[in-house]
Amino acid sequence: MVTLAYAIFGLCFLVFFSIANAKYYHSQLKYFNVKDYGAVADDKRDNSQAFLRAWYDGCRWEGRSVIYIPYGTYKLREVSFEGPCNGMMIFVIKGVLKAPTHVSLFSTNTWIGFRYIDRLVVKGGGYLDGQGAAAWPYNDCSKNPKCMPLPVTMRFDFVTNSRIHHLRSINSKNSHINLFACDNVNISYVRLTAPDESPNTDGIHIGLSTNIKISRTVIQTGDDCIAMVTGSRNIEISNVTCGPGHGISIGSLGRTPGEVVTGINVRNCTFIGSQNGARIKTWAPSLSSVASDIFFGDIYMENVHNPILIDQQYCPTPSCSDQLDNSKVQISNVTFSNIWGTSSSKVAVTLKCSKLVPCKNVQLDNINLKYHGRGGPATSSCLNVIGDSYGRQSPPSCL
Repeated sequence: MVTLAYAIFGLCFLVFFSIANAKYYHSQLKYFNVKDYGAVADDKRDNSQAFLRAWYDGCRWEGRSVIYIPYGTYKLREVSFEGPCNGMMIFVIKGVLKAPTHVSLFSTNTWIGFRYIDRLVVKGGGYLDGQGAAAWPYNDCSKNPKCMPLPVTMRFDFVTNSRIHHLRSINSKNSHINLFACDNVNISYVRLTAPDESPNTDGIHIGLSTNIKISRTVIQTGDDCIAMVTGSRNIEISNVTCGPGHGISIGSLGRTPGEVVTGINVRNCTFIGSQNGARIKTWAPSLSSVASDIFFGDIYMENVHNPILIDQQYCPTPSCSDQLDNSKVQISNVTFSNIWGTSSSKVAVTLKCSKLVPCKNVQLDNINLKYHGRGGPATSSCLNVIGDSYGRQSPPSCL
């Protein structure tokens, strides 16, 4: 009888524990639907406050919070979702978010921002419509030093251990996605689109961030598909399709002293009709900085104007044209490996380094780039480069 009593007690305890445990874990996940906070998907009224109230409650929840944006079209002014939060935040976009088009609302540098958050997920398959055509005429920074900043579609500042996936961004006013001071962020299955003539519409812009992974992404835009500027460290890029756009770029570097970009790996990518492919660029003149340990490999180029490019004479304005040999950015340990396809210009490989600090340990390994235009086969051009070439070299290596 005693044994039977213990058995019954044990069974009851197990059932009670299982039920309590299930209730506990269920309570950890809670949905915060923006419609419950007054959001209306009528493509007319501003929903910023409803979104922010949903975020505020979700951020205080002691568990996993799902900020849920259902199907429909929501107008949204600039919003900043800030932490730290009490638990994991999951931002699910099913509908379409539309940015403002009135010029009075272009003075901010961010449309949708996330700041000071650990364990953030942004996903859902929805659209971010930056409505950039209303703002692009105001992008005159190349001529106007007092130009106003245009809003980045989605900005992540001081965000860690997070994922962004299954999203579509169209017609950004500025960059589609900007990462600043982030660590351990994974971006995948996103599509970023803007016309090839749209100004400064970088796909993904990375600065002062570490351990960033970008994969399975399509970027068709008017500036760099991916740009990595100072403080970008340990960046892994794979299975990205770029074009139109200005390529996957490191830089520009050298505007301020002590800039560092290091540990960049770009693999298994495709460039179609882009202005550049694999590119490193530094200002001329520039201040002392470093770009090192960079790998571009297993890359297909289709009709790319500059498939392989190191440009230490980057000078988009006339003001620096008389000091083109004055870059002080040290570029070293750079490999271009197994890159093939077609170039839309005769010079398919350009390694134009600094006279003050020549590029060191640049490797060309199995390059096969064809040019079918006038003037004969593709060529390569080197200036102030120390390095080697291995395997097949078409065009013939200039190293």
